[in-house]
Amino acid sequence: MERPFLTAAWRNLIVVNWEVSPDLLLPLVPAGTMLDTFQDRALVSLVAFQFLETRVRGVAIPGHINFPEVNLRFYVRRELEGESRRGVVFIKELVPRWTIATVARTVYGENYHAVPMASEINDPHFRYSWRCARQRQHVAVEVGPERLPLAEGSEEEFVLEHYWGYARHGNLTREYQVTHPRWESRPVLNLDLHSDYSPTYGADWGRVLQGEPRSAMFAVGSAITVQPGRPLSG
Repeated sequence: MERPFLTAAWRNLIVVNWEVSPDLLLPLVPAGTMLDTFQDRALVSLVAFQFLETRVRGVAIPGHINFPEVNLRFYVRRELEGESRRGVVFIKELVPRWTIATVARTVYGENYHAVPMASEINDPHFRYSWRCARQRQHVAVEVGPERLPLAEGSEEEFVLEHYWGYARHGNLTREYQVTHPRWESRPVLNLDLHSDYSPTYGADWGRVLQGEPRSAMFAVGSAITVQPGRPLSG
């Protein structure tokens, strides 16, 4: 495997999932992939976490090492001979630094935006907040102390165990690999969502996220690597 483009640790991941109509996601599926579902249910996930110990090509950039990220994503897969690559597609990603957003858009074609953000980590309470359109929004949880393995075939495994990313990059699809050990989860005891995420994601997605979530998860996280992306022909 070639040298990673990025190394970091992703820690304390809040993941909230909604079931949506596949018709809502099909126009967003990158060429060369297909929509992936859990038990024939299409899911979107709001994910908030700490991005720590960040290195780009082995170099730590001052002011860009530790920061929160919040993203909205869904799930696809790419079928190859003898291999099924299960991946994620990001609808929108939020980070607090303009440089981070610019590099991610340029290198990977991801829909990154720089906005004011904050994280409050006071185990067992975890809260991530950000401001869009002059409105402060947040997602927060209280979690139990137990660290649990992901059950085979569970919704947690489907949502948390993905090792590929796909993004439209001009007329092409860009594929990149993420590596990390299998994560552990902690039970979510209380979930606190903002009442309206439309300032961040627009009216249509705001209505989706005002609905009752299907599930909420918390992953402990781990060190990760992100490989350089490569374009697919379709």
